[in-house]
Amino acid sequence: MSERELLRRTAELAGDILDGIDDRPVFPDMSLDEIRAALGGPLPDQPSDPLEVVELLAREVDKGVVATAGARYFGYVIGGALPATVAADWLTTVWDQCAGLGPLGPSVAVVEEITGDWLKDLLGLPPSASFALTTGCQMAHVTALAAARHAVLERRGWDVRERGLAGGPPIVVVVGALRHVTVDRALRLLGVGASQLVVVDADSHGRMEPEALRRALARTDGPTIVCAQAGEVNTGSFDPLPEIVEIVRETDAWLHVDGAFGLWAAASPTRRHLVEGIAAADSCATDAHKWLNVPYDCGLAFCASPPAHMASMSMKASYFEGQGEWGRDASDWTPESSRRARALTVYAALRSLGRDGVADLVDRCCDLAARFGEAVAELPGCELLNDVVLNQVLFRFEDDETTNDVLASVQESGEAWMGGTMWDGRAAIRISVSSWKTTEADIDRTVAAFEAARVTA
Repeated sequence: MSERELLRRTAELAGDILDGIDDRPVFPDMSLDEIRAALGGPLPDQPSDPLEVVELLAREVDKGVVATAGARYFGYVIGGALPATVAADWLTTVWDQCAGLGPLGPSVAVVEEITGDWLKDLLGLPPSASFALTTGCQMAHVTALAAARHAVLERRGWDVRERGLAGGPPIVVVVGALRHVTVDRALRLLGVGASQLVVVDADSHGRMEPEALRRALARTDGPTIVCAQAGEVNTGSFDPLPEIVEIVRETDAWLHVDGAFGLWAAASPTRRHLVEGIAAADSCATDAHKWLNVPYDCGLAFCASPPAHMASMSMKASYFEGQGEWGRDASDWTPESSRRARALTVYAALRSLGRDGVADLVDRCCDLAARFGEAVAELPGCELLNDVVLNQVLFRFEDDETTNDVLASVQESGEAWMGGTMWDGRAAIRISVSSWKTTEADIDRTVAAFEAARVTA
């Protein structure tokens, strides 16, 4: 069988999967042992026909696939993949360009430059800012905070590139009480331990309290980084960025903003007020594989100080031919050398949606989240825990046992999937509306699943 015939058959299989994605249970009921039995065993000694391999994967792996690409997956702020981005991702694989150096893929380098400019324009960030495409927001944090580490130490006369961290002035990082766990891990990877964190209070919605930040900064003496948040993972609430910017600018601290999904509010004329002040941050990070609905994996980092960004990431070698002569060398801006050409799927999303389409995607998801919040709050014993300002809905029933039982029942029904969490020391349920495929009918169907589960709980 030729490569063309193999790809044609693969396209047929993929089309069948997508055609049925909204009719299948959102979470599979196949056991892990069944999947192992179908796919495992000893490594074969002899080659297998490529078509047989693809048919096996399509048949057996699909049985254990979670329908995150469908319309009723509401867990973990995971968006579906737009049609143009799926197709672009296939081309990305076929071209197989290593996007680390311009000479390895001149077209990819150009597309990455264009994509970065479009993103900064769409998100209201300074045109002069540098950017990076990473595996996800976790590595976007690492990238941005590496730049922050370089900058705050340089201001105190310490070159971390030459001298490392040992013996240098200790860095203090001021964070909110309800920051995302990936911020802590990014700092840990950069040599900043938990004892160097100063945690400031958050209000009842998870927002950093500005006066608590002011007091914390007044007590710090040395290189300092502040990590704020645009979109708390449970409530969707935003730290008061204008006030935080004003407070931080009274010091020489670096301000980083975790906007893993909330930064996309900037793309909506009706919701960009939520991220007012973001353009004055020193760095920010987000995910394209969340609300822009590109395939996994794709994170984005932006930095207002390109020199600090490049100083923390760049590398040179004698065998790097034509470095800088064939467009953007992405390895100067990310922790990766060998990297997938992620810009192609982001470009496809932006080109296919346009400015208005991205705004509509954000607004639709937010409106659907509000619809869900209003409807679920009418169920007996249900308490809506957040102001639905974005795409997150947080709620619980009268006690932890009932909350967990109702959640488990909905999950097991296969009608929809969403995760549980803890809020104020009690069990809660968290809905994230992030997919371009979700409709009002999907929201109503999910509410009906909760209504049915509540009756039997």
